[in-house]
Amino acid sequence: MLKDEIAVSLERAFSLYGFAEPSVADLKNACNVSLRTLYKHYPSKEAMIIGALGYRHQRYLAFLDQEESAGGLESVLHIFNQLEFWMKEYAPHGCMSMNAIAAFPDNLQINKAVKQHKQDVREFLGQKSQRDDLATVIFLLHEGVSSAWPVLGASAVISAQQALLQLLKEDK
Repeated sequence: MLKDEIAVSLERAFSLYGFAEPSVADLKNACNVSLRTLYKHYPSKEAMIIGALGYRHQRYLAFLDQEESAGGLESVLHIFNQLEFWMKEYAPHGCMSMNAIAAFPDNLQINKAVKQHKQDVREFLGQKSQRDDLATVIFLLHEGVSSAWPVLGASAVISAQQALLQLLKEDK
């Protein structure tokens, strides 16, 4: 249980401050635990990042899946509305997973965690759209919104939804 609580605090800290800025001492303070307790559950800064990414992954997929509709176009448009809210509230600096790779491009464990997250999101989008054949295209629109958010804001979501409407209506 404590490990999960620490992961929640680590996710919040990395989301707010990025990956380069907070020291382990800063992270310990953000988690409100001793250094010994922090290292017991997460023995390195990289392990802390992976723990935070794992927690965020679960939270993100559950968030996208809220108020589920029947599937298809309606579900995908709802997911992009959820994505807009997520970006405003929890990721104003862009995708935390991609920021982790940017900060630690050579770390195989972080890269593996991010790749698994992205693969799971792609599969989720395919299931919700009921169009596995378009899962990658929908995923690319999703990732485009996440990447463009710091620059374009809500207009990135609007453009992605317009593209989805065209894509999913034309392809029937």
